[in-house]
Amino acid sequence: MEIDEENNENKGGMWDLEQKLDQPMDEEAGRLRNMYREKKFSTLLLLRLAYQSLGVVYGDLGTSPLYVYNNTFPHGIQDPEDVIGALSLIIYSLTLIPLLKYVFIVCRANDNGQGGTFALYSLLCRQAKINTIPNQHRTDEELTTYSRSTFHEHSFAAKTKRWLEAYPYRKNALLILVVVGTCMVIGDGILTPAISVLSASGGIKVDHPKMSNDVVVVVAVIILVGLFSLQHYGTDRVGWLFAPIVLLWFLLVGGIGIYNIWKYDSSVLRAFSPVYIYRYFKRGKRDGWTSLGGIMLSITGTEALFADLAHFPVSAIQLAFTVIVFPCLLLAYSGQAAYLMQNTDHVVDAFYRSIPESIYWPVFVIATLAAIVASQATISATFSIIKQALALGCFPRVKVVHTSKKFLGQIYIPDINWILMVLCIAVTAGFKNQSQIGNAYGTAVVIVMLVTTLLMTLIMLLVWHCHWVVVLIFTVLSLVVECTYFSAVLFKLDQGGWVPLVIAAAFLVIMYVWHYGTVKRYEFEMHSKVSMAWILGLGPSLGLVRVPGIGLVYTELASGVPHIFSHFITNLPAIHSVVVFVCVKYLPVYTVPEDERFLVKRIGPKNYHMFRCVARYGYKDLHKKDDDFEKKLFDNLFMFVRLDSMMDGCSDSDEYSLYGQQTQHSRDYNGNSSTANIELSYSSMDSIAPAKCHPQGNSTITSSGHESSQTEVDELEFLNSCRDAGVVHILGNTVIRARRESRIYKKLAIDYIYAFLRKICRENSVIFNVPHESLLNVGQIFYV
Repeated sequence: MEIDEENNENKGGMWDLEQKLDQPMDEEAGRLRNMYREKKFSTLLLLRLAYQSLGVVYGDLGTSPLYVYNNTFPHGIQDPEDVIGALSLIIYSLTLIPLLKYVFIVCRANDNGQGGTFALYSLLCRQAKINTIPNQHRTDEELTTYSRSTFHEHSFAAKTKRWLEAYPYRKNALLILVVVGTCMVIGDGILTPAISVLSASGGIKVDHPKMSNDVVVVVAVIILVGLFSLQHYGTDRVGWLFAPIVLLWFLLVGGIGIYNIWKYDSSVLRAFSPVYIYRYFKRGKRDGWTSLGGIMLSITGTEALFADLAHFPVSAIQLAFTVIVFPCLLLAYSGQAAYLMQNTDHVVDAFYRSIPESIYWPVFVIATLAAIVASQATISATFSIIKQALALGCFPRVKVVHTSKKFLGQIYIPDINWILMVLCIAVTAGFKNQSQIGNAYGTAVVIVMLVTTLLMTLIMLLVWHCHWVVVLIFTVLSLVVECTYFSAVLFKLDQGGWVPLVIAAAFLVIMYVWHYGTVKRYEFEMHSKVSMAWILGLGPSLGLVRVPGIGLVYTELASGVPHIFSHFITNLPAIHSVVVFVCVKYLPVYTVPEDERFLVKRIGPKNYHMFRCVARYGYKDLHKKDDDFEKKLFDNLFMFVRLDSMMDGCSDSDEYSLYGQQTQHSRDYNGNSSTANIELSYSSMDSIAPAKCHPQGNSTITSSGHESSQTEVDELEFLNSCRDAGVVHILGNTVIRARRESRIYKKLAIDYIYAFLRKICRENSVIFNVPHESLLNVGQIFYV
């Protein structure tokens, strides 16, 4: 494969060193991947996965019966028939949004099992060039996890793709849409624990009516503090409890619902007729319309259903929802409605008052545990989506900790955890009642759903290649339902609905300013990178003393020589005998397999001893997880040199790119033809300066900077000796400043917000796990 790098680099070709020679293992891994993709699950395994998914995916959706009727009728029930209308709305909301839209349509739009707004965005980034940081290379498309589809040039999908790529502002608008959805998910991570735990704790007051509401709030705050304090242990250690708790919860609420329907009023089953929705709105008018904000809480947790797909196949999610979750929720809401038909004044605590007295306290305990599970699910989803935002350069660098060796997706972010805890306690103690928190919760949920709908429109066009009529039907139906809820939520902005908007606005400013600064730094590196002509003009010694050792120069560029390098060598009189430009970049894929992570190529003639190494990660991968990153880097570098020497038989300009298994003829150092089972594909490209073949070895550079022929030492031994001499990590510290003539908002964003975020976030040296004794920072100032 031809590699077209800028600045006339020595086009020696990217060597896809991850393609190992032990093919049986690769074939087995490929077979297992294909089995997963084809969803060939046995019935027993599918049932087990469906059972396990209950604890991870459906906790939030399952705890909604605790507070829906209370938020639907905050001023009490005026007419018993209103209960039938509200129940009818709940039934059709659960059917249209979670069942039809999410479980059977949206869940299919996953990125190799990963869900959420960033997964949808990653799918789109692979189909169209909409990534705002253009650091991708054509070799990235050959990854196992990098899947993209092709379409006809004159198709509607192709026109949509060209429309998206035409102007930068469209790419930015799409990114902002995704970031807004992300901010609302963060809001969910604050509001879900608040409303779930407070609603569950309210059961104490039902049994003790004279108890002050402050006691309930204190109990809720204590539970919340305990919940957030245990996050660093990870869900893996207590996750085995989640599924049985949630399953028992669903069976309890379903059973209580059947009991209440039988005992109080079975006529509530009339609500399955949509006629009662029309009558409800006709009778209630504006109050009926605004009550949709409470009805919408019955589908909260649906967005978590999609975001938490990581460890379960879609078929298991669908099975669990249709067999357990959906019928139990319908029974739970119908049972509460039957109770309220006879006890309209008990709407504030409808759930707890409808429980048979003999099982009240066991249900209270299970409800509290279910609320904790629901909170855990949204907190974990918040950590995951922030990690994805961080990978795309949309969030300041924070510490990310893996809490499970088995599941890559289970992470813990300490800084975010404590911020969420403080905000969650502030919301709980500040509002002190479910109604206002419910209004805030509804606002966050409906905005996430709107974002998902707009992204799904593009997915259906660009990824699924659906006919535009099908896409139009899906989009219009989804927007009609969700915009109806959104309009109802707007009436309650002054009653708590403003909270998620303020939280989202704060995170939106942080994320957008950080992304803006990241893009500007990348553009600075791109525009100020050094031409190879200048490097070649310096000669093999680069015009300096070449001292023993290896210099790892970290850069965000996947091509070209970074400005930091020229800045370094013009200020210091020496450079290491071997220079490796290291680029750590994230791709719009969920993970990059370990054996496909590194790409290595040579820069300039062989006697310059300059290389580039690109380390690629997915948004679920964690760079810090590679404690032996440096070792892996050198292993791949040495393999590149070894394979390069196998092909270096003459002084012509043929170069190679290691990709795909083929058997090629190469020449050994003595010029004899030999056959090696190596992964090669020809790429005929001109070198900048042809490297002469040395029969017995390679030319090396001494510490004095003069070239000498080391016939007895080959390049591998030379690299090993340099590595033994010491490895120095050279990092650029580019400081961004706004120009004097810049507008006030740019000065505020760059000189204050971005500068503050850079000061409090983690340094690159910490992220790359660089030892302080071998760290060298090179400072630069860039004005935007």
